[in-house]
Amino acid sequence: MGGALSLTLGSLLYPAVLGVQKVGSAPERVIATPATGPLTEADRDFVVEVRSAGLWEYPVGQMALRKGTTKAVRTAGEHLIDGRASLDAASREVAGRLDIALPNRPSPQQRGFVATLKADTGKKFDTDMVTLLRAVDGQALSTIASVRTTTRNSLVRALADRANDTDLDHLTVLEKTGLVDFGQVLSQETTAPTLPAQDMTPPPPAATQPQVVLTPQANSTLSPGPSVG
Repeated sequence: MGGALSLTLGSLLYPAVLGVQKVGSAPERVIATPATGPLTEADRDFVVEVRSAGLWEYPVGQMALRKGTTKAVRTAGEHLIDGRASLDAASREVAGRLDIALPNRPSPQQRGFVATLKADTGKKFDTDMVTLLRAVDGQALSTIASVRTTTRNSLVRALADRANDTDLDHLTVLEKTGLVDFGQVLSQETTAPTLPAQDMTPPPPAATQPQVVLTPQANSTLSPGPSVG
């Protein structure tokens, strides 16, 4: 891999979190009691993390369609676009029902990932994209599992189920490219955090800014998945 992405992954990747610094200081603290069950800070942060992850992985999927040099990489791009669009719709639905404010831009860390891949071309793009996403999405599974097993809110639990299915699908198509260096990915996944909190936190949306909506491809053949209920 090139030096630029090695620095990005080795220095910026944060274990067990979807590239988002948790904003709550007491994740188990209940912040609301809707009819769907108590909502904790960890629940709220998870909904924000799902949204933020989609805001950077979706454009990377679009890049894969344009820049991928193999059919397998372009197929992975299709799954990123459609999977993230579907999951984004679910996160927006849950956020609306639970009164959770969602970002319209990913975190500075995640924007750095996009910028790195945007500068790549040819086989380097293929390898860097697959390695980065396989590491980040691999980390995401532990966060999803933790939320799924601890939340008492049925909407958050359903979103975790959707996120788990989407994440596993993305891991599968990334691995089918044949470009995953599992030794390197494991190293990236266990790298200690070095970024300040503000670099891993998506900015709040402007009051007058319309909500960004991620849309699936017009000719998508992938299932959008069930509603969160």
